[in-house]
This record gives sequence, structure tokens and C-alpha cells, in this order.
Amino acid sequence: MQSLVTHTLCTTGDAHIGDVIVAVIKEAVPNMPLERSEVVRAVIVRTCKELKRDNGIIIRYDDNAAVVIDQEGNPKGTRIFGAIARELRELNFTKIVSLAPEQQMLVTIWVPAKPI
Repeated sequence: MQSLVTHTLCTTGDAHIGDVIVAVIKEAVPNMPLERSEVVRAVIVRTCKELKRDNGIIIRYDDNAAVVIDQEGNPKGTRIFGAIARELRELNFTKIVSLAPEQQMLVTIWVPAKPI
């Protein structure tokens, strides 16, 4: 399923991991409850843009991904494929975190060297 982001529901114009967006379904799989050209809310779970954590670790994913949610923030689907950021747990998306697989294989982690 592919979607097109129309609006971000955050204060800045850019959407980052954990931001809720409004998207339009561009391509849908047959026999799915979501149809083409349907407007949905989604939360971003992966981005190609780097995410810097407070401890200095920089995380970059191989693709961009979002999970379709309802008005209460619960995911509409029952399965989530691929790795997600653990920052979603701090943003109270615990159902999404519990549906995600334990393996975090698609992540590129880079730790900057400490200056001498």
C-alpha cells in the first residue's frame, strides 16, 4: 500500500518519527478495508532522515514508513512489518510498539567519536 502525505499535524512543516500526518491512499491491496483515494490519519514510524537520540546515537532507516491509525491513536491493521523506533513508546503509541517485530535489522546506527 502506498500513500501520499497531504498535511502534517505538527507545528513545523516537516514530519519526523512519531508525528501524526494526514495522507491519501494512492495504491491499495485487494480485499483490504482501506480503499484507493481514502483520506486517513497515520503516524510515521521510519524515515530515511537521520534521528539523533539524546545519548548521541544517530539512527537512519532504509525507507520511509507510516502506520494507519484511528482517531484514538490505535493502529487499524493487525501486523506491522519492519523495524520501528523506540521513541514511539515514549509518545504513547504502545499498541504499535507491541505489534512490531523484535528484530531491529533495518537500522543503520552510527555513534560519533568522542573528541580527545
